[in-house]
Amino acid sequence: MSTHVIIGAGATGSAAARLLADAGEQVRLVTRRGSGPAHPRIERVAADATDTARLIELTRGAAVLFNCAMPAYDRWPSEFPPLAASLLAAAERGGADYVMLGNTYGYGPVDGPVTEDLPMAPTSVKGRVRARMWHDALAAHEAGRVRVTEVRAADYLGAGAYSPFTLMVGAQVLAGAPVSYPGDLDAPHSWTYTGDAARTLVAAARSENSWGRAWHVPSTSHAPVRELAARLAVAAAVPEPELTHMARAELERTGRADSVMAEFPEMLYLYDRPSILDASVTATVLNLAPTPIGSVLAEMAA
Repeated sequence: MSTHVIIGAGATGSAAARLLADAGEQVRLVTRRGSGPAHPRIERVAADATDTARLIELTRGAAVLFNCAMPAYDRWPSEFPPLAASLLAAAERGGADYVMLGNTYGYGPVDGPVTEDLPMAPTSVKGRVRARMWHDALAAHEAGRVRVTEVRAADYLGAGAYSPFTLMVGAQVLAGAPVSYPGDLDAPHSWTYTGDAARTLVAAARSENSWGRAWHVPSTSHAPVRELAARLAVAAAVPEPELTHMARAELERTGRADSVMAEFPEMLYLYDRPSILDASVTATVLNLAPTPIGSVLAEMAA
């Protein structure tokens, strides 16, 4: 039995903690308030992950350090860099392998399927934050200071998931309310189930093929928003949703009163055209398949 340290108890971090604990591993789950799932092999610790000295203490002797933390969406530029630097330092000093949970922002706009071998070419503020985090971690890996890998997800689905769909579509569908969505309602789009992201994190941590590269989470669906919303309504036995397109000007007006919504306009390139994540390498090398979308929607409906 080895110890794994997970920073962040959101939907994916909590799912990864349960996977490891159920497999007989000891998990130390670190959040500011000591939150997370109750399990005999999950030790919940209240600590500030930007306190590097404290984090080194919590990580020393651990096999793997997982970064599943995410600051508030509107505070990435100020809060993500010091958090990421603290985790990277803790992995180096504590002797743990370092597994990062990331996303596709660092690639920037891509025509065609997004593959792991594409260079970082961000065009957004948040994309530059994510790209810098990966650049710094990869530099440490290449210098031989720590073994690093990153698992990259598309937009999340699942109970407790946080994404434009869950914020602007899913809750409204389940409530029987009209939906206004700032993207192409009929463009194919990749969706990540939080449980699949957790399984990919664990598989990457266990594979000797993982280090020094990124992995894409196999997508539970590539359905357009309109189709996905209709299927969620069927799963929840609620009326078929009424969907309309939210114009960029309306989104920007909403953002003037909501600091989180104000962050969405720069990411519209992910939603106003097809956005497909290619995870074929992950499926082959890590031997992972996605959870069927019907099961994911049933979980959300419940």
